[in-house]
Amino acid sequence: MVAHAEIRVVHRGGSKINFREPVITNDSRFLLCASGESVKVYSSSSEECIHDLQGHTDLVSGIVRNPSNHLQVYSCSTDGTVRLWDFTDGILIKTFIIGYPIYSIYVSEKHGGVVFVVIPMANDKSSELFQLVAVHLPRSVDQEVEARELSAVLYDVSPYPGAASFGREGEYIAAAKGLQLEVFFFKKQKSYRFLLKSGIKKGAKNEFTCVSCHPKEDCIATGHADGKIRLWRNFNQKKEYTYSTLHWHHGAVNTLHFTPEGTNLLSGGIESVLVQWCYTQENQKDFLPRLGAAITHIAVSPDGSLFCTSHSDNKITIIQSCVKVSAIIQGLVKGEGVRTDLTIDPRSKALVLNGKPGHLQFYSLHHDKQLYNLDIVQQEYIHEEGLDQFEVVKAAFDTRGDWLATVEERKQKGSELEINLKLWAYDEQTQSFVLNTTVTAPHEDRITAMCFSPSPETTMLVTISFDGHFKAWLLADHSDTKEGASWSCDFVGGYHLLKPGCCCFSADGSLLAVGFQEVVTVWSPASWELLTTLSQPPGAIRDLCFGRLSCSKYLLGTSTKNQLSCWNLLTCSLEWSTPMDVSLLQADPLSENIAAFCSQSDCSDLFVFKPSEPRPLYSQRALCTGQVQHAVFAPRDQMLESCEERAQWLNRSQLYFLTQHMDLMTFSTKTEEDRLLASSKQLVVDDSVAVTPFYLLLGKHRQQQQEKQEVLTNPMAERTQLPQGSIAIKELLYTPAHVLPSASFLCSMFVRSLLISSSSASEEKEPVEEEMESEEGDSEGEADPRDARQDLGGSAAWGPGEELGAPALTKAQERELRRVKNVDHSWLSNLLEC
Repeated sequence: MVAHAEIRVVHRGGSKINFREPVITNDSRFLLCASGESVKVYSSSSEECIHDLQGHTDLVSGIVRNPSNHLQVYSCSTDGTVRLWDFTDGILIKTFIIGYPIYSIYVSEKHGGVVFVVIPMANDKSSELFQLVAVHLPRSVDQEVEARELSAVLYDVSPYPGAASFGREGEYIAAAKGLQLEVFFFKKQKSYRFLLKSGIKKGAKNEFTCVSCHPKEDCIATGHADGKIRLWRNFNQKKEYTYSTLHWHHGAVNTLHFTPEGTNLLSGGIESVLVQWCYTQENQKDFLPRLGAAITHIAVSPDGSLFCTSHSDNKITIIQSCVKVSAIIQGLVKGEGVRTDLTIDPRSKALVLNGKPGHLQFYSLHHDKQLYNLDIVQQEYIHEEGLDQFEVVKAAFDTRGDWLATVEERKQKGSELEINLKLWAYDEQTQSFVLNTTVTAPHEDRITAMCFSPSPETTMLVTISFDGHFKAWLLADHSDTKEGASWSCDFVGGYHLLKPGCCCFSADGSLLAVGFQEVVTVWSPASWELLTTLSQPPGAIRDLCFGRLSCSKYLLGTSTKNQLSCWNLLTCSLEWSTPMDVSLLQADPLSENIAAFCSQSDCSDLFVFKPSEPRPLYSQRALCTGQVQHAVFAPRDQMLESCEERAQWLNRSQLYFLTQHMDLMTFSTKTEEDRLLASSKQLVVDDSVAVTPFYLLLGKHRQQQQEKQEVLTNPMAERTQLPQGSIAIKELLYTPAHVLPSASFLCSMFVRSLLISSSSASEEKEPVEEEMESEEGDSEGEADPRDARQDLGGSAAWGPGEELGAPALTKAQERELRRVKNVDHSWLSNLLEC
């Protein structure tokens, strides 16, 4: 047996892009942000992801520009490494191994070859104490270098990157934590600490939330939990420091950032408003409101022309000089919880779950991009605490993706539960779903589950509720009339007044299993006949799942008494049972595999198995902290060819699950990661990529010299040159206008590429003439063997009786001799006979 492939749990699609402050490049063309275990490079104008810098093996915790090279960035991660990237080409340049988990990173132009990182205290890694250290990056030609030269700067600091900032020209660094502000001066090697009172008695919250230092003057701006902003001055003397207060935010100030020249101060909080304070006139401020969600980070381009805000709904907004929003990069929206479960759209293969309030979001896991939002509630959402509004709680697709069913509910104090069942039809023209039918109060109590029948003959939806019934909704066929599609209730079923908790269709749609508390009932959707009931150990049925493909005869169920049971539907008997606290059971639609998430001691374990085999295919203990409530198998665009037995369950589908911290996780094999890493290291240049004048002058010259050298060394390597007009057109059209040479130079270059030189024309013409003449000679008479040797050799071939020292004939002389030889001399023979 071959060695098992190493399978890791990674952040792959739908990661948080608002986890850390984004970085805008010097030319404002690109925006970089941390996204799980990778760094994403977006275009600031088109919002498209240009590169996905992969290499870290754990969460990326910070990104900063390289002060000595504006085309490079540093990234740090909790895997204990700092990596240097060329973001324009997407290449990993160097990896510095620190050896400690890194939570923040800072750089300064004054401190060349040094990065400042926040790591746990060396003497107590398990505690929540952190320190700021300076890491001296060694110079080496190796791609992986150990950087063990660490020097402590500040102790007991916050791991949050916004809690520290470099001051004027890197002279000092300010860090805040709790009620304390500490400023460390590098020349003096001395720090000053400033304490604030809690202020709880007066209704104020003075805790520090963020820090930003003025780039030109000695001024430190700090944000606080009560919404105030303090501007600190004279802090180089502990007793004579002063501060002034700015106040507009009614909630905590989440982030602060000075503009590059220090003329303005930007602030943001839960109000979804970007506030721009004038530094010289503190009472003057401008606002950019209605940004959609609370602001968590603010970034500014080095030239000050572009602002960027990160938001709590996993969104990045690009703003042009605090005037207007120019672009929005939307990640996977993660609210307080997901009530619709994780679903895959059969058409777009997108992940579908709760998005904005009252919406469903369609998110492409392959491109890691939100496709669109579907407004389900179709009512204006009011952002006010304590206000009861409609929420989307259930969503399901049919097998073809033609229909979508949603359930929305609202519970108001002193009133009954309001429930709406909506059925949406897919519109080919708009490439979206359109509301077809709304059923008000489909059940008398809350709907607990619903699913579509996979049968291709009928389109059927089954809903179950705590009212003790399950209902089958059938799509009426109006193809022969002008009426549109309509839905109606086809059947209402129940079992001994018990409350149903879950339901599931078989793979072919011929059976429907409904769990009524401790009893599993199996129904025939064709006649709605109760076929059988299955008993199981005590405990209410929590989840049901049919087997697939070769295991379609099995039905699996979990109970609240920590029991996983498997029934054989052919014999209607219990096949096997095992004690397991299964919180979630998920079947792979493309294979026989079933994933079971188990809860044990505040952690979740995973078991992947086939119902027909006693040994699990894969198991992993302590998968994540907390309980996994949502998971889904997503089909792969391209099947993996993994020969390892332990990783074969990942070949057709990829398993995604959502942790209690709303982190979307998946599984990745070592071979898959090595392939992605190898592809990221290769620099591939397409012919359609715009070239620069430097390439025109140097690159083509080298290419021509190399081709000439190949022709001299190997004459057979010479090949026919392709027309150069297409390349000239590409250079003319795709090169940026500000780097193009003069128009006269371009025009002459373009015209010359279309011309054919006289020497090459004559050389091409001669072989054609020779071929035509030889054909004429062959048709009129038999050619001389010596002439044949001449034609085949392409030059004068000497016979055995000819003098080797005689000069060779020119091509013109050879043509004249052939012409004379082919002349018809029959008239002369007739004359002699006479």
